[in-house]
Amino acid sequence: MALTEAGERYLARIAVLLDELDRAGDESRAARFGPVGTLRLTASVAFGNACLMPLIPELRASFPKLKLELVLTDAILDLLTERIDLAIRLGPSPGTEGIGVKLLDTRYRVCAAPDYIARSSRLNSPADLANHRCVLFSLPDFRSRWLFRSMKGALTEVPIDGDVVISNALAVRHCAIAGVGPALLPNWLIDDDVTEKRLLDLFPNYRVAATSFDTAAWLLYPSRAFLPQKVRVAIDFLKRRLRTKRRIETDASRS
Repeated sequence: MALTEAGERYLARIAVLLDELDRAGDESRAARFGPVGTLRLTASVAFGNACLMPLIPELRASFPKLKLELVLTDAILDLLTERIDLAIRLGPSPGTEGIGVKLLDTRYRVCAAPDYIARSSRLNSPADLANHRCVLFSLPDFRSRWLFRSMKGALTEVPIDGDVVISNALAVRHCAIAGVGPALLPNWLIDDDVTEKRLLDLFPNYRVAATSFDTAAWLLYPSRAFLPQKVRVAIDFLKRRLRTKRRIETDASRS
C-alpha cells in the first residue's frame, strides 16, 4: 500500500501537529517524573566513542526514565528529517539549520609515536614534515597542507603528503600510535595519549589547523517554540561533564 498524492500532502501537514502532541505528552510526564521519552543524539563516530561513550553510565544513572538513541555517523544528518533532538557538530561554526550552543573549544596537534620519532629523520620545525610520510585524514583540507601559527603570530603553510589516507579519525589515531607516521588530530581525541606518552606533541609551541584555528564542538538542536526538558537536561549535562573533563586533561598536560 502507498499514500495517494492527497494523502502525502495531508500527512505532511499534520506531521508537525503530531510531533507537538508527542512533545506535549513528554512535557506533561516530565513535570511529574523528570526527563522522559527518547533522546535522539547524533555525533561523529570518533567524538561519540572518545567523548560520549564514557559518559553513558552517568547519564543513565542521572536520568533513569530517559531513553537514549545514539546515532554515531560521520554523515551530516538533517535534524528534522531524521528526527534528531540534539547533534554535536565539529568546526568553526555550528551551521545554520538549528540553534547552536558551543560545547567546548577544540585544538589540533601534530603527533607521532615515540618509536617513530626514534627511527626517523628530525622533526625540529613544521617545515621538516616535508621529509615525512604523514597519516592523512581524507577531507580535502586535511590531506594537502597544514597551517602553523607561532607564538609570535607568524603563519606558515606547510605542504604535507602521505601514503595512508583514512576517512575516520579513530583509525588515523590508531595508525599514529602504531608508528606509521605523523598525524594531525584533535585534542579531545589524543590528550590522554599525549599524557600517557603513547603520542608525542611534535610542535607544542605552535597552533596547528587544517582549516581554521578557531574550532569548537557545538551542540545543535532544531529551532522550536520550546525546548523539551529531555534536551535541556542533556545540554546541561554534556556542557558540565565535558568541560570539567577538558579542564582536568588540560591541567594534567601542563603538569
